Amino acid sequence: MRDHTVTDPGTDVDDVPAADTPTGEADRDAPEPRHPFADLPVEEDGMPSSEDLMNGLRAVVDPEIGYNIVDLGLVYEVTKPRRGHVHVLMTLTSMGCPLTEVIHQQCSVILGAMPGVDRVEVEFTFSPPWSTDMIADYVREELRAMGLNV
Repeated sequence: MRDHTVTDPGTDVDDVPAADTPTGEADRDAPEPRHPFADLPVEEDGMPSSEDLMNGLRAVVDPEIGYNIVDLGLVYEVTKPRRGHVHVLMTLTSMGCPLTEVIHQQCSVILGAMPGVDRVEVEFTFSPPWSTDMIADYVREELRAMGLNV
């Protein structure tokens, strides 16, 4: 039975590159990476507006359809019930959607990275049920150009 160790014997930890660069050395003159939401304004509650939170959800793409969940009409409401807490009320294209957890996780990661957001609750509902009428016009046109009947 083989011993599972973190490093192989004879491997010097100093041989591991310091950075993912061609030389393995960190670029000391490179500016510090900026947080993606560094310039996002916050309201009196220390959080972005509900509109900015909704816009953030445009980064969440439905993996099956390839468009963001906001423009697909899947997000019904984004609220801030209390300081640090965001509640997303949304639906899915079908009740048995196999990607529910992926979409839930993406919503939590994106909104949780915004300033002042400590907790994200994603609630799925099927009332009202989703329909293709909820899709943004530009998405509908693109889907029709691909031959889909929406």
